Amino acid sequence: MAEYSRLASGSILSTGGQTVVPLPFIPNFIEITNTSEITANNGGVTRAWWETDMGQGAAAYVITDSSVDNSMFISASTGGGFSTIQAGLALQYGPAFYLGGSGGIAKTSSTVLTITTTAAHGLVPGDWVVFQNLYETTTTGMQQIAGIPFEVLTTNAPTNTTFTIGWVGNSTNLTAISAGGLNTNASFKQILYPALYVPGVAVPWSITVSGGVGTVKTTAPHNFQVGQEIAFRIPSAYGAQQLNELPNNVIPGSPQYYYVASVTRDGFTFSNAPASITTFNVNQTFASFPGLKFPQVVATGDVNSGGYPYSGGTLYPSPSIYNGQSQVLTPTINGPAIQGAYINATFQGFVIGATIAGSSMDQIYWRAYMHDLNT
Repeated sequence: MAEYSRLASGSILSTGGQTVVPLPFIPNFIEITNTSEITANNGGVTRAWWETDMGQGAAAYVITDSSVDNSMFISASTGGGFSTIQAGLALQYGPAFYLGGSGGIAKTSSTVLTITTTAAHGLVPGDWVVFQNLYETTTTGMQQIAGIPFEVLTTNAPTNTTFTIGWVGNSTNLTAISAGGLNTNASFKQILYPALYVPGVAVPWSITVSGGVGTVKTTAPHNFQVGQEIAFRIPSAYGAQQLNELPNNVIPGSPQYYYVASVTRDGFTFSNAPASITTFNVNQTFASFPGLKFPQVVATGDVNSGGYPYSGGTLYPSPSIYNGQSQVLTPTINGPAIQGAYINATFQGFVIGATIAGSSMDQIYWRAYMHDLNT
C-alpha cells in the first residue's frame, strides 16, 4: 500500500545539540548520514536510524573511526536519539530550570549578560529562553529582564553550564545574581516554539538614531524583512518617545510608522528616523510587578515591494525564518507567502537528539517516511 505514504529528504546543519527538522507530516521511519563526521573520521556518529516502535528518544547508530565500525543502540528510556514533534499551541515551554546553588547571572559587558548554571543546561545557540524569580534580595537582582524572550547567543560546549544573552550588561540598576540570597529560586524556561506565527512582537534593548537612520538591537530574532512597515510602543520611562506609533494622543488615528532598511538576525535599521531622539535607556529600576511594561517593536504591514522574485528555478518559495531552533534561517513548510507577510509557521517533523547530532555545523543528510501501514 502506498496511496497515502509520504516521504521527504533533505539536509540540515547540526546545532551541536538537539536539531529540529520541520516536515509537513509525522514520520514513522527516519535515517540520517553525517558526512562531516565521516570526513573527520574521529569516532563520531556517521549514520543513525529510527522507527516508531523503538519509542521516542531511541535510535540505532554507527560510530566510525579509522579501523572499525561500531553499531550502537539508544533506548527510549535513555533518550538522545530521534523523537517526533508537533509544534502547535501546546507545550510552548520546557520545564523550569533552576540556576542552582552555584549558578548566577553576571554583567559581562555593555552588550552581554552571562548565565551560569550548576547543572548542564542543554541549550544551544539559537534557543530562546525566558527568566523568572531573578531576586538577589527583595530589592536587588535582575527582575527587569524577567518575562522577556531572549535568544541564547553562545554556550560553552562541551560542558554547557554557561550561556550568554544580549542586553546592556553594564546597567547600574541590575544587580548581578550570585550564589546565596534568593538565588535558589532564579530560573528560566526554554520557549520551545517561539515563532509559530511571524513576524511577532520584538523587545528592543538598544535604539540609536543618526543621520535619519535608526539602529535597533532586539533580545531575540524579529523575523522582519527589508521593506517591512513597523511601529514602536515604548513606555515613557525608557525614553525615545519620538518614535512611538501614536506620538500625538490628542489626534487618534495618526500613527507613525517606519520602514526596515536592513536586517540581521537580532537587529535592524529603519529609515526616515527623527533627526534626534531622547536617549533610549533600559537601565530601569524595579519597583513592583504590577504595571511592569517592556518596549516593543511590531510589524504593522507586509513588505510592499512584492513577493519573492523568480530565482534559481524556484518560484515563490516558502519563507525562511529564525524559528528558535538554531541561528540559521529555516524554511517554513506551509507553502508560499509574500515576504514579511504574517504567516503560519507551525510545523511537524522530527528532532535529531543530542547524542547523534554530531558537532555544531556538521552536514547531516536525512530521509523521513510515513508509511500507510505500520504494524
